Amino acid sequence: MKLTIARLGHLGDGIAEGPEGPVYVPGMLPGEEIEGDLSGGTLLAPKIVTPSPDRIKAPCAHAKSCGGCLMQHARDGFVADWKLGIVRGALAGQGLEAALRPIVTSPPRSRRRATLAARRTKGGALIGFHARGSNLIIPVPQCQLLHPDLMAALPALEALVVAGGSRTAELDLSVTRTLAGPDVVVTGGKPLDAELRLALARIAEARGLSRLTWGDEVVALRAAPMQRFGKALVAPPPGAFLQATAEGEAALLAAVQEAIGRATRITDLFAGAGTFALPLSEQADIHAVEGDAAMMAALDKGWRQVGGLHRVTCETRDLFRRPLEPDEFKGVEAVVIDPPRAGAEAQTATLARSAVPVIAMVSCNPVTFARDAAVLVAAGYRLDWVQVVDQFRWSAHVELAARFCR
Repeated sequence: MKLTIARLGHLGDGIAEGPEGPVYVPGMLPGEEIEGDLSGGTLLAPKIVTPSPDRIKAPCAHAKSCGGCLMQHARDGFVADWKLGIVRGALAGQGLEAALRPIVTSPPRSRRRATLAARRTKGGALIGFHARGSNLIIPVPQCQLLHPDLMAALPALEALVVAGGSRTAELDLSVTRTLAGPDVVVTGGKPLDAELRLALARIAEARGLSRLTWGDEVVALRAAPMQRFGKALVAPPPGAFLQATAEGEAALLAAVQEAIGRATRITDLFAGAGTFALPLSEQADIHAVEGDAAMMAALDKGWRQVGGLHRVTCETRDLFRRPLEPDEFKGVEAVVIDPPRAGAEAQTATLARSAVPVIAMVSCNPVTFARDAAVLVAAGYRLDWVQVVDQFRWSAHVELAARFCR
């Protein structure tokens, strides 16, 4: 059967209209004519009859087998327009419109954090990303997504898997680039005993890991795993959130700084370890609020070790269960809010009742962003602009920053 791809879904699948409803075909682009055997809503062994002019040769040798990237078969301009369309569609679903600025896309080989799958083998270790929709691990020695420093850490990760992995269970290796070397968190490994602790510590020292966490225990700390936020150096706790690329973080920070203007008293909600709070403390007093006490402690320590910054106060608080109330924003000139994918429904509701003149909202989920934006707009805020940032290159993920004002 021949079908024509009509559009892309939010996960990057091509969607064609079949005789009994939508047919989802991974790896296809709008306008492409394809053929294959139709089975329900799936086209088996699809072949491209007429390719799209937006189709290109994937830059990575692993693109066909690895599930780490979804959109390497499309030119950058097409992917940018597609992601802008996702944001525009999410806003339209809430009856909103906004000026969407040109997308900022992180370059290849810029991802500074990733979680790899691993398994011990008879001859060593298998490390990589899962194939799409499968538990099969695909090695990625020529990965075009990860920063070269993460690629250079692969031999160290292999040594860890050989020392503490098994052939029957899969490990997750979360690795983050830091100023002092890779920061690694391993889950799914063998239980720790004295012999394994010593072996892992030796690997961390010999391979230049800054910190190694095995399950919930830090087993080696060769050097503090520092990140730079503005003038401050911060050592986030193991597994703490960090923007995926330095370029993406810089784009989001620039948008936030533009949004808040010359505000001198700022509240930073879901502040993490200080991604926005610490650079903004160069111009303003900051009250940083975050539910994770360890991240708040790291932010506070980073601020105290730098001279010349404005005052930063830290509050550990679950903003989902106990959002800041309107009276707690008295005198605040701007709010920065960067919630997780679930958005900030409760906190947005109290912000909408406040007198805060400017809100800079950062989001990694256009759908929950649009939901929360609609609450603010209904309460009298104006959505001035949206800056879309693509730091998860070749994926379906979209991030953004936006400015609201009374």
